[in-house]
Amino acid sequence: MNVRWTFIVVLSFFFYGWWDWRYIILLVFTGMVDFVAALAMSRFPGHKKEMLLLSLFANLGTLGFFKYSAFVASNLNALSGAFGGPSYLPVVAIILPVGISFYTFQSLSYTIDVYRGDLKPTRNPLHFFAAISMFPHLVAGPIMRASKLLPQLAEDRKPSRAQLWGGLHLIVHGYFKKMVIADNLAPIVNEAFNGQFVPHSFVDWWLIITMFGFQIYCDFSGYSDIARGLAKWMGYEFTLNFDHPYLSTSLREFWTRWHISLSSWFRDYVYFPLGGARRGELRSHANMWITMLLSGLWHGAAWTFIIWGAIHALFLSIERITKWPEHLKRFRFGRVAALAIVMAQVAFAWAFFRAADLHQALHIARGMLEINAPKISVSGAGLLFLALAAGREVYCWNWNGRPAWMTLRTAVVAEMAWYACVISCVVFLRGPGATFIYFQF
Repeated sequence: MNVRWTFIVVLSFFFYGWWDWRYIILLVFTGMVDFVAALAMSRFPGHKKEMLLLSLFANLGTLGFFKYSAFVASNLNALSGAFGGPSYLPVVAIILPVGISFYTFQSLSYTIDVYRGDLKPTRNPLHFFAAISMFPHLVAGPIMRASKLLPQLAEDRKPSRAQLWGGLHLIVHGYFKKMVIADNLAPIVNEAFNGQFVPHSFVDWWLIITMFGFQIYCDFSGYSDIARGLAKWMGYEFTLNFDHPYLSTSLREFWTRWHISLSSWFRDYVYFPLGGARRGELRSHANMWITMLLSGLWHGAAWTFIIWGAIHALFLSIERITKWPEHLKRFRFGRVAALAIVMAQVAFAWAFFRAADLHQALHIARGMLEINAPKISVSGAGLLFLALAAGREVYCWNWNGRPAWMTLRTAVVAEMAWYACVISCVVFLRGPGATFIYFQF
């Protein structure tokens, strides 16, 4: 086991250090704090709370320093200036380590689960770091909880034939989503947000924001698919991170399908500990708002991300109070209408997520809500890749496997031809290369 764990840790550190080797020290520091804190919880149960606080301070303190210190300082300076005071805090731009929001949450889940008694701590640091730093999920998830990955690493796993084929399927389709759809939509979206293309009507803005919605979905879910596929090739199973979120008929359903590893993390480690829905309707809404605001802040140190979380919280509260999806779905075509409403809610919130600042976000929101002469000036290529993204989503959702009339041999040949077609699209229809969006978080 030690040889395999050492192999995983060394190569994962090499992978992470290729960007900047100095940040390996940060990863090792927070990881060692959590490893020692978990062991101390087991050996000194009377001091479990202190060890948990140490873990929280190390992880959230590190995350706060690198990700939020400049944001906090600039806002405190602005608040001081509003009351005639000086701007006394230095605002220093610090390079954000890639994946810090992911691996801190992965490591935190370990100490919290040990504190709760849901997981026994491992006594081997190689075992622990093999789970925390495994390269497919290290920089952009899925957020793998130690309770899910440590038991797998404790076994001498070799990939089965089903895992090899399943991994190939995920990797190929992950690259297709990223390189063919996301990377071709990105230039069109960027032109609109950078001012190079000026939308002429509210229809243009809705199309642009919808394109961004599919861009970020195909970009991030594409990475998650590739990570899960690589894990399968190693003999491990990563959690599903996306489950066709744009086919949701309620916003609550959307959050059970979008970035599942993060939304479930906030549910289990923030929403439920706050009381969940157990302490009355008003407290339930308050807990949900706190969770969504923290989720927005997790994505970035800017008011646009916090407002993005607040918009989702507002729509979720309205949905809880009115129960409109259940009422609407009783009518003919009600499910289609509910799907369209949820898509519109999500798209409106995406405008704040993507905007460079609050001024631009409000300008775009006004453009989306200002009804004027409908005119489409978005490029035909953008509409084509948007249709491809939406069509692929519906097709994959309705795929029921091999048809009854198709023999196994025919199915294998058809599958290989399909893989060849998808790989050809990745090679010849790929868009301009772009970094994965969630690397910045």
